[in-house]
Amino acid sequence: MNVLNFLARFSISLLFVATSACHQQNASTQANHEIVFAIGQMPLNLDPRYATDAASERVNRLVYQSLVDFDAQSKPSASLATWVQISATEYRFTLNKNRASFHNLAPLTANDVKATYDSLVTLKDSPNKAEFSNVKNIMVIDNDTVVFQLNQSDSHFPDKLIIGILPAELIESNHDFSHAPIGNGPLKFVAWQNKLTLQRIKDNQTISLIEVKDPTVRVLKLLHGEVDLLQGELPPELVKYLQTKPEISLQTSPGANFSYLGLNFKDPVLQKIKVRQAIAHAINRKQIIEKAMIQHSREANMILPPEHYTNQTVSPEAESQQVITDDYNPALARQLLIEAGVELPLKLVYKTSTDAQRVRFATIMQAQMQPAGIELEIRSLDWGTFFEDVKQGNFQLYGLTWVGIKTPEIYAKAFGSQNIPPNGFNRGRYADAELDKLLADENWQAATARIHKQLPYIPLWYEGQFVAMRKSIKNYSPKPDGNWDDLATIKRSATISNYAH
Repeated sequence: MNVLNFLARFSISLLFVATSACHQQNASTQANHEIVFAIGQMPLNLDPRYATDAASERVNRLVYQSLVDFDAQSKPSASLATWVQISATEYRFTLNKNRASFHNLAPLTANDVKATYDSLVTLKDSPNKAEFSNVKNIMVIDNDTVVFQLNQSDSHFPDKLIIGILPAELIESNHDFSHAPIGNGPLKFVAWQNKLTLQRIKDNQTISLIEVKDPTVRVLKLLHGEVDLLQGELPPELVKYLQTKPEISLQTSPGANFSYLGLNFKDPVLQKIKVRQAIAHAINRKQIIEKAMIQHSREANMILPPEHYTNQTVSPEAESQQVITDDYNPALARQLLIEAGVELPLKLVYKTSTDAQRVRFATIMQAQMQPAGIELEIRSLDWGTFFEDVKQGNFQLYGLTWVGIKTPEIYAKAFGSQNIPPNGFNRGRYADAELDKLLADENWQAATARIHKQLPYIPLWYEGQFVAMRKSIKNYSPKPDGNWDDLATIKRSATISNYAH
């Protein structure tokens, strides 16, 4: 495709011109200084009760600790506490004896757990409020023990307790956690001005996150030694270019974060199933993955990846409901639009962020949709404006990625008719009584089959993960969900010289 070749050549030519004046730098002069991480988008909110964007949640995992986390199979595991189910509606959690104190040196107790989750119920605008509406009461037994009482039984309740614990005293005083977080995680907050500066508790290593929106500039800063690492959000030609640089270490791995095309069901045209099927047939996912994405990227048909425990066995009933709606077929897409009574070309507005790779995906899809009779207008907005439009339902189409999703309850949050914002993440305002019943019964296989058939969104891909680092950086590797957890262990060797050409 011409647009693919043009964009690839343009990015590389910019890089060659900009790097022609680079010079040798010695990383040993930085050995005892901060480690600088260049990211495409700064966090929006470091209060874990509010955070929904990927950068915020990735930082919050390091600044706070939650009662529960997930193992490699996406099953809940003990983090800050262990638990037992006392009855169908009661769970007792016991905090670890050797748990860390908060970063302000106050001890973390069961009162802080109660205060954190009590506040979620009272907050008016927290996206997690509906998640905990089933909590009837929280009882503190002693400093180490807390009991959650539910209105109705919920065998998956521990899966939900992944909110970072906040100090009760600071909750009471309305402390601004969103800009000055205080948790008990391995990294503590230092400052947030032009950059977000964190400090590792165990050795005082400073780690700074700087926002560099343009991917080519991020690469240049890495090559010049101005930053130490970057992760994700690069076109494949820049990744391949970095692989040729002896001073750079680059690692890739399969990803699990789900990218999709969101649809607004308040739009009468998008309410028509044949229109949604036409859009799915008008996108050549295979070509985008092959030409515009990094190694280990793969097509997706549902939010949770194939290796998730809910996808290990598929019942014959669920399998029979699966229909192929996403093979690229512009002729069929055009025919479906005609059958839906749509005047061609169908004009649609697609919103995305200003991130260069996201705009690139949108530009490719725009070209792919033209033979199908779809005229796609792209509106790229700064991240804050774009994400607010998505939450408010101010869109026709948009592109986003679900990051770090572990539990099948995401299908209810994203598509349940009772979970329209601010009560959940059903941003497309989709409503389907049959799906609601399947979700209530936790029939996940039948529910995903129903979702695939009805297309309340257009599944795209699981993007491969990668990290590019100066050779002096050690103890960091990419995670399937893109988390930055290894910032808790990352370090810099003191004796490696780096060369930028």
